[in-house]
Parts: sequence; C-alpha cells; structure tokens
Amino acid sequence: MNLVRLTPDYELTDFDCGDEQLNNFLFEDAKPSLELRVANTFILEDDGRIAAYFCILNDKVSKDEVIGSRWKKIRSNFPQSKQLRSYPTIKIGRFAVSKDYRGQQVGRRLMNIVKDLLHHSASNSAFRFITVDAYLSAVPFYEKGGTCDVDNIVGGYHGFLHLTKKDEDEHTRLMYFDMMEIAD
Repeated sequence: MNLVRLTPDYELTDFDCGDEQLNNFLFEDAKPSLELRVANTFILEDDGRIAAYFCILNDKVSKDEVIGSRWKKIRSNFPQSKQLRSYPTIKIGRFAVSKDYRGQQVGRRLMNIVKDLLHHSASNSAFRFITVDAYLSAVPFYEKGGTCDVDNIVGGYHGFLHLTKKDEDEHTRLMYFDMMEIAD
C-alpha cells in the first residue's frame, strides 16, 4: 500500500466505504477543498485501488467549546504564561476505509500513519492536538477502550478523548489527541 497526496490531476477510481457523505466528499469536495486551500486529502492506494482516505485541515480547540474539567486538563499541559483561550490543532476532516478492505486493520494502520505523518512532517505551522468530529459509531475506534465495528476493532487504542459533554446527543462527538503522547 502506498500513501499519496491528492493533486488536481489525480485520477480518482471507484471507492465505497458504505457512507454516502464520505464517498461524496472524496469525489465532489476533496479537489475543490484542495484548490481553495481549506483541506488536504491523502489516499491510501493498493494496486491502483483506493483502499482508504483521510483529509486534514487546520482547526483550534477553544475554551468556549470545552466544558470545565477537560479544559483545565488541556490548559495544565502549558506553563501559566502560555495558558490561552484556544490552542492550534489539525483536524481530521474525513477518514474512510473502503468496504473492500474492512476486517484487514486498514483503519488502524491508517490512523497510525496519520499520527506519524503529522508528527514527523516538516511543517511551518505548529499545532499541539489532533481533533476529529467522530461519528457515534466510530467513537470507540478513536478513544481508549471500548469496542467498534470499524475494521472489526475490539478496544480503541488511538488515545482520543472527548472534549465536551455538550455533544453527547449529537450524531458526532468532538474528540482530541495530544501529540505530546507520541514518543520520538
């Protein structure tokens, strides 16, 4: 498998993850998002087929969207002089695995690739956290512990935490991962 960055001339091939919104993003919104400079999409190829993809964009986590003790935990990672009202993040805007690759741990490997890519990329922009608006069905995939249907994973191990309880009744949950948890 090979990870490639989507370019305007990249020829998209068949892809179906079973979710119409995620499929449509790849075919209808990924290239315009690239051209508008709002999101970059990366494709995991396998012998010319799209096995999975993700897109990333800039984001922030702010005091206004986080409730109480979680914000205190986030701020405690910074010295008093750097305790701000918001901190820079990279958001995983989309993350999808083709139905043809389910049960092969592609999602797990791709998440590790995302973290490694972001950790080791030579970027001119700094960020501390990765955020994601996780579909409820995928929350266990991102968090510590639990079970999940994504790639038949039993027990989450990606270390994402919930940012707020305000979204408990929504169709997605805002979660974050602290990049400082990755050892060099």
